[in-house]
Amino acid sequence: MRRLIVATFLATTLLSSRAVMPASPALAQQSDAELVESEAALAFKALRDDVWQSTLNNSPTLATRIGDRRGDGKLSDISIEGYERGIAETRAFSVRLESIDAEQLPADLRIDYAIMKSSFDDELAGAEFDHSRYIIFTNRSNWFSRIESLPYRSPLFTLADFQSYADRLEAFEQLNADGIERSRKAVELGLTQPCEPMLGIEANIRQQIFDDYTQSPLWQPFLADKPSSISDADWGRLKDQAKLALETGIMPTYRDFLAFYKDEYEPNCRPGTPGVLETPNGAEYYAYRVRSFTTTDMTSDEIHNLGLSEVARIRSEMVEVAKQAGFDNREAFIEHLRSDPQYYMTDEQEYLRYTQALAKEIDNFMPKLFGKLPRLPYTVLPIPAAQATGNTTAYYERGSLEAGQAGIYRLNLTELDQRPLWELPALGVHEAVPGHHHQIALQQELDIHPLRANGTFFTAFVEGWGLYSERLGIEMGLYDTPAKEMGRLSYEMWRATRLVVDTGLHAKGWSKQRAVDYMLDNTALSPANIDAEVNRYMTWPGQALAYKIGELKIRELRGRAEESLGAKFDLRDFHDTVLENGAIPLSVLEEHVDRWIAAQLSDG
Repeated sequence: MRRLIVATFLATTLLSSRAVMPASPALAQQSDAELVESEAALAFKALRDDVWQSTLNNSPTLATRIGDRRGDGKLSDISIEGYERGIAETRAFSVRLESIDAEQLPADLRIDYAIMKSSFDDELAGAEFDHSRYIIFTNRSNWFSRIESLPYRSPLFTLADFQSYADRLEAFEQLNADGIERSRKAVELGLTQPCEPMLGIEANIRQQIFDDYTQSPLWQPFLADKPSSISDADWGRLKDQAKLALETGIMPTYRDFLAFYKDEYEPNCRPGTPGVLETPNGAEYYAYRVRSFTTTDMTSDEIHNLGLSEVARIRSEMVEVAKQAGFDNREAFIEHLRSDPQYYMTDEQEYLRYTQALAKEIDNFMPKLFGKLPRLPYTVLPIPAAQATGNTTAYYERGSLEAGQAGIYRLNLTELDQRPLWELPALGVHEAVPGHHHQIALQQELDIHPLRANGTFFTAFVEGWGLYSERLGIEMGLYDTPAKEMGRLSYEMWRATRLVVDTGLHAKGWSKQRAVDYMLDNTALSPANIDAEVNRYMTWPGQALAYKIGELKIRELRGRAEESLGAKFDLRDFHDTVLENGAIPLSVLEEHVDRWIAAQLSDG
């Protein structure tokens, strides 16, 4: 709002100045140009603010996370009507954006313009496919499991906070009904997920159903001590409301979904080739997903071939590390790493404490790599039990200063015999710092428009930065044994094989077994992790491509900066430059870094 007021003042001043200035044609022409620029800036800022308000209106939990109470008691509208309203709103916003000449905007607003245009174009392109309308859950991302993390994502300090929490428990019944309705349409259109990766869904749902509501994780906020600011009467009322919501709303609702899944969805899952190629307009849909997740114009063939090249390069590096470890070949060293008990723990809490201690060790390097650090801390906690089985090894859950929530590096504590210690250094720098926590928490605190600080997410940038951060572990000295270095290379190989496997599954008709065999042959990942990963790719086409594409672009830009600047290159300054706009499309990042290089060269 403050920037908008300043811009309005500037436009008013220009109008007044033109009324009293001498009638110099050159001066009049200059003032006209300035006036046009100000009008374009005003129009864009007004649009940007409208988009941000719409984002908050449609994302109640985001509103809560930033301390805006308009989202209290609400959950997102996932109905098909809600989806169509959102698309219509985006289309109207896009028309307004196209009416603004980006060339008339100052440099900082051009970045915002490019980000907004990329987001609008992507959403509207996706709306051309029924896949976007009706495929709304995967084997690991869904509305019925996400509710389990509500206690962790909710600020719970005041009466209003607890009232909002209880109201959200009540709102889940409608959310679930809308999800079932859209998924029923997916069944009708032949847009269900492939069968094999969905086998664990029934068990996951059953884990969330409790005959005794007090055993549900959703009841946890009411097991804590009553905040002193809440009266006994209000506390009792809130507990009664939450109890009723769990007993008569959420638990029956879970059973409703379980019945729908078993009776309608599972019998109609896709039994053949697991990729989207066999779905209606599958080839065109996958081409869209490739563009969407990579923010490039690369084709699936180009990405497949790039993956083959990266796999060959990393494989040769693995051979050298195996020799350093005293093994005759790469395969023998990988078999040793997969099977030797010295690399595995059996106690969940010991594994968690080990990971937490390693995270603090990594923290020590952050001031050496960055000039700007976020205020928000992070912690290391397990993935909730209802989401852990069949899930990935770890993930990051963003926090919020306004909501009093630290960022969370979530760790999977199931199947510890498949989770070696030598992979934890690379995993930690990716999920926590300098990876996801550093980048996302910093973005939330940057002096940029809140739409960009909180409302934009480009997977190629975010996951590309996470993978680039794994490479920074070399400069931290984290990979100080051949096992840990092979762990890093295996993680890089994991992301390189994704380029081959994801395109293989969805553009070339690969079977699941062919994808699994390819990853078993090239990575050091355990068979259980590989199976979970391939299941993920089958149900989430295109997403896995973003990591390596983004990382390669950041490495390319660093190499360009080092070569151009020579002795003037400052690594901390480079990293701050990459991150100072938050998550942005790769093309916008490249233009920004090129401008930074030029500025460094012209400075003294």
